[in-house]
Amino acid sequence: MEEILTVSQLNNNIKFLLEETFGSLLVEGEVSNLRRPQSGHVYFTLKDDKSQINAVFFRQFGAYKRKTNFELEEGLKILCRARLNVYLPRGDYQLVIESVEPLGVGALQKAFEQLKAKLAAEGLFDECYKKKLPFLPRKIGIVTSPTGAVIKDILNITKRRFPAADILIAPVRVQGDEAASEIIQALRNLHSFGGVEVIIVARGGGSLEDIAPFNDEALAREIFNSSIPIVSAVGHETDFTICDFVADLRAPTPSAAAELIVPEWMELKTNIDKFKQRLIDGYCRYAKDKKDTIIELQGRLKDPRRYMINLQIQLDYLRERLKAALYQKKQYLHNGLSQLDLRLRHQNPARRISEKKILLKNIQESINRNISYRLTALHERLRKNSAVLQSLSPLVVLQRGYSITRSVPGGVIIRQADALNIGDEVNVRLAKGNFEAEVKKIS
Repeated sequence: MEEILTVSQLNNNIKFLLEETFGSLLVEGEVSNLRRPQSGHVYFTLKDDKSQINAVFFRQFGAYKRKTNFELEEGLKILCRARLNVYLPRGDYQLVIESVEPLGVGALQKAFEQLKAKLAAEGLFDECYKKKLPFLPRKIGIVTSPTGAVIKDILNITKRRFPAADILIAPVRVQGDEAASEIIQALRNLHSFGGVEVIIVARGGGSLEDIAPFNDEALAREIFNSSIPIVSAVGHETDFTICDFVADLRAPTPSAAAELIVPEWMELKTNIDKFKQRLIDGYCRYAKDKKDTIIELQGRLKDPRRYMINLQIQLDYLRERLKAALYQKKQYLHNGLSQLDLRLRHQNPARRISEKKILLKNIQESINRNISYRLTALHERLRKNSAVLQSLSPLVVLQRGYSITRSVPGGVIIRQADALNIGDEVNVRLAKGNFEAEVKKIS
């Protein structure tokens, strides 16, 4: 009898057959349906003009990607190293990618172009962020290999151009996987050292793979955030790196970087001598011009004795005018004083005081009369009101033999006998005094 297989058994046989038959494969095709879920894995379809196959690039196989900074893109033609894998629950087979690189252009070049476009979009290459280099830096930091020809060229040029320049070397590897992190740490060390006014990041020429550390994104951001101006001098004149674009200045070669940073001392001395001579010549011309001006003014100046005579005549004239003005002022004040004396006599205060005393006496008598009349009227009114009040007083009624009875307690006036009960206590007010009584009988 033929063997009957379950679906799981069939898929297991297919999985074993495919995975054992096809080992590590090199497959080329075009990327489509690219997906990046939160898991970090990359799913896509690899196709050509006649067929397609599903593919997955698991996160744990990202070492190649991290090394090259390469990003998969929709429609990109790539070459993959992969192996076949069968997913048993659905019976699907797919490629599990282990490494990938673009076709038609190297992975490093593609990564370079992608990172360049990304950083340019963020503005890291904008000229407005470029810092100006100091004219004559007191301390220069150099980040490069301590054994290569680059450091020797820089030291020779700086010594020739300006021997007094202070050089601080931060030795690093300029090639390999660890080079970028060493360069970043060297930049941080130079910042913390203090006193460094400009930094050169340099290495010699080489292939794109050799200068790959200088295309590192973290290094580019470190250079951009540097508070010290940085000159990038990587490779030859035709070589370009990400560091060149983000640095404050790009030098075509390390030697050119040294020439751009350090001025030539002989040229400086010559310029100083020129400025000194120009200053001396200018001062001499200024002194000559002032001397000529003094000579001209001396010729225009008149005899001071003649000037003094004119001033003496003018002083005498002014003295006479002042005397006349003072005499007129004295006469004017004397006349004014006489008029004031007459007015004061006319308005003698003794006479005015006598008049005011008489007026005050009349006013006082009038007030006294008014007060006396007012008091008499008020007294008569009080007497009448007192008589009326006396006639209306209940005490007068009591004087005629009447009394006022009030309930005890409460003090309510009793006006009718039916308001009382036998045994109630009452208070009786008489014309003189009062007493309390108990009700024995009600009529």
